[in-house]
Amino acid sequence: MFTLQSLKRINGFIALKHATKSEVIKSVSKHKFKQIYQFKCTATSADFKSEQIPKEKLANKLVNSAPKHIQPYLKLMRWDRPVGSWLLFWPSGWGIASATLAEGVPDLYLLTLFGTGAFVMRGAGCTINDMWDRDIDAKVTRTKDRPLVNGDISMKKAWIFLAGQLSVGLTILLQLNWYSVILGASSMALVITYPLMKRITYWPQLMLGFTFNWGALLGYSAVKGHIDPSICLPLYFAGVCWTIIYDTIYAHQDRLDDLSIGIKSTAIKFNEDTKLWLSGFSVAMISSLAFSGVMNSQTWPYYAALGLVSSHLAHQISTLDINNTSDCGKKFISNTWVGCILFCGIVSGIYLRNKKLAKNNVTIEKHSNMPLVS
Repeated sequence: MFTLQSLKRINGFIALKHATKSEVIKSVSKHKFKQIYQFKCTATSADFKSEQIPKEKLANKLVNSAPKHIQPYLKLMRWDRPVGSWLLFWPSGWGIASATLAEGVPDLYLLTLFGTGAFVMRGAGCTINDMWDRDIDAKVTRTKDRPLVNGDISMKKAWIFLAGQLSVGLTILLQLNWYSVILGASSMALVITYPLMKRITYWPQLMLGFTFNWGALLGYSAVKGHIDPSICLPLYFAGVCWTIIYDTIYAHQDRLDDLSIGIKSTAIKFNEDTKLWLSGFSVAMISSLAFSGVMNSQTWPYYAALGLVSSHLAHQISTLDINNTSDCGKKFISNTWVGCILFCGIVSGIYLRNKKLAKNNVTIEKHSNMPLVS
């Protein structure tokens, strides 16, 4: 029979180290004992490397130099951590670039519009997330100082601020064609429900993937007025796999806190098999991107970019230390380059494709991936 002292020494039970006897019994009665016991991390909390999570220095300086009364709102929108906005933008950029015809250069106006929308709507998503999770965030080391937790912003002010963000987002969305307006508005159900998923499933990262990569569909439709399933759906699926990869890495920063309060994630689900799972999703991502490229008559620069993305993911996963929060944070941030490399590959690949077709007096029919004689 286990004593309280022996329970505290079991691998993975570190998060409950300071729990009372009644709290331990309550935890075991909720079947967390098996889950936490099987989570094979290091023997003591001191061994779990908890270096400071890397911050984006320039963004932090800009936020900290803003007027004091504005800073909490900028932090609520995560303007001090803009990597999430870039991760939201890149799938939109892929979609816009994939739909580009004529000279093969993406529309700068659309890229600017979607870039602005990504920063605004990512901020709105973070506001919604923090409103749902304010009680949970208070129990997690990394999030306990967020504005809604420490009292810098009240719930009433958060609601007003959210309304303003959504109004700006709607204004941006209304600049697009009506097909895209309806498509974009339909994603709000995902934005609102995503924060709840961590309470009911070990796959909240999957729901985040569905949400964050909607831009792959929206960007394409913004150019053409419709989506081509043969091109867009593989691109969207690749983005979902990518999100599961980087957000699982991100979730490993909080897994001990999450275990202690009953929050679910793929980091906990995958456990010591994380690298194996992430490798599988990487293969699925690259395969889907290759298929999308074939259907879009892509050329060698695109496939060269896929090679670079594959190398980046392989290095990222092989060197990942899931017990080092600093390493997890750095690996997460590095995924911005994955999105950028792929975007450049799509743009350069389509530019070369269209240049060759123009030279041979050939065009691409809007509703087909097959080159047709003019």
